[in-house]
This record gives sequence, C-alpha cells and structure tokens, in this order.
Amino acid sequence: MTDVSLTEGRFAYEGLDRVIHERARLSVLTSLITNPKGVAFNDLKQMCSLTDGNLSRHLKVLETEGMVEIVKGHDRNRPLTVVKITSAGRLRYLEYLTTLEQVVKDAAKMAQEDESAPVLMRGLTPSKA
Repeated sequence: MTDVSLTEGRFAYEGLDRVIHERARLSVLTSLITNPKGVAFNDLKQMCSLTDGNLSRHLKVLETEGMVEIVKGHDRNRPLTVVKITSAGRLRYLEYLTTLEQVVKDAAKMAQEDESAPVLMRGLTPSKA
C-alpha cells in the first residue's frame, strides 16, 4: 500500500497560480471579488495598502491576464478609474482558492498528528482526500 504523502507530485499544488499568489495581486483580487460592481482606483489603493505606482503595475499584470477590467470615466468632471474583476478572473481566483484550501487541509491533517502544532492548526478539519 502506498502512503498518500509519497505519491509523486502530491504536494506540488499546481493550482497555486503564480499571478494570483503574489501578495499584492491576491489583495487586489480579494477586494474586487467582494465588490462585484468594481472599486475606484483610490479606494482599491487604500484597501490594499499600495502606492499609485505599485497598484498600477499589479493591475497591468492582472489586466494582461484578462482577470480585471479597468474602466476610465468621469464623475462630476473629475477623472475616475474603476477596476472590476472579469468573469474569467473570478473563475481563476476561485480555482486558486480551491487549491489553497487543499494546502490548508493537508497541513491540518499533519497538525492533528503533531502535538507541537499550534492550537489553531490542530482545530482544523483534515482533508478527506
């Protein structure tokens, strides 16, 4: 019988999308998925604790990947940039979360067997997989 943890590639987590896995982009996408109508650039900048240039750079990556849509317009004669997550971006983000959830379940399973694991980890439910 083969130990599941020894199965080739078992812990490769191919679904951990490198585009999303970067902290700032994960923050941006999480902000956008919780605000489906979109978020103004300045509000998004504050929500994610990013500078103008840093947010712009990460949005460019996400836009190139088809994950966000950037809509430029005006509000009372003032420029307004609104960022929205696309349906493809939403799907890709949710697939990423599924993989991340598996990472947590795998770690929780090990923590159940390890008395030195933090109490928080021991309280998680191990994966049924």
